[in-house]
Amino acid sequence: MSYTDPESELPRQRRSRRVPMVVAGGALVVGGLVGWGAYAAGGGGSGEGKGVAKPVVRSSPSVAASADGKAVAPLKGKVVVIDPGHNVDNFRHTAEINRQVDVGNGRKECDTTGTSTNDGYAEARFTLDVAHRLSALLERQGATVRLTHDEKGPDWGPCVDERAEIGNKAHADAAISIHADGAPVGDRGFHVILPGPVHAGGADTRPIVGPSRDLGERIASDFRRVTGEPPSNYIGHGTALDTRTDLGGLNLSTVPKVFIECGNMRDGTDAALLTSGSWRQKAAQGMSEGIVSFLRES
Repeated sequence: MSYTDPESELPRQRRSRRVPMVVAGGALVVGGLVGWGAYAAGGGGSGEGKGVAKPVVRSSPSVAASADGKAVAPLKGKVVVIDPGHNVDNFRHTAEINRQVDVGNGRKECDTTGTSTNDGYAEARFTLDVAHRLSALLERQGATVRLTHDEKGPDWGPCVDERAEIGNKAHADAAISIHADGAPVGDRGFHVILPGPVHAGGADTRPIVGPSRDLGERIASDFRRVTGEPPSNYIGHGTALDTRTDLGGLNLSTVPKVFIECGNMRDGTDAALLTSGSWRQKAAQGMSEGIVSFLRES
């Protein structure tokens, strides 16, 4: 994501300017909805929507197997909403994504372009690829998974308030918004963003603050273990956790939800990981294990 913030809404301390999304050679790689293997070379794409958020349902009968060979589905009946940050075609719709929306305790941009690596690998492509991989892993556990957007639409956004509403309407048991940062070189590592208490306008995060922290701590622990990515050295004081009250995607959520910044696309060390299909699979695995742990005990 852009270094302005995970939704690229209002700048924080140390966050200087939005880094525009760059798509190398103008080319986008588009995959089908067939599981993680199809995305090993990178995902991405756009759709035919008009910016209206339509949930993409990704459910599957595939399940795990127990030691005696019987099929089991530990997450059967659970709903997970995955929010791939930004959209690969946002840069074509600057007027639409710059529109201000109500986030409860203020107004912010509908969405932004996100960031990219110095070689042009776009954050929006990264987030969609990881979302597909994560979805496939959760489906194998029996969960019903919904994406806030996918290749078939919308071709920009959705706005941050719409992204939250998709999770709310789905009555999700857990929701995660996937991002990558655009910080200065030397700043690296991952962090998970938790909702702080907000009670203003149409926002009331008080019921989800506790369960969201539980979800975030589990994801952070498993993400670090599986990927080997260190906690952020520039946010969270080494905890890999950051609490925010200025993000519409969290403020307007009524279900347990967190954001994850998987690494810094502008740092060479992190960029080498983020552009690796095998590492993105590990990233999805780490997120999945944290979500499964949370859902099994919630």
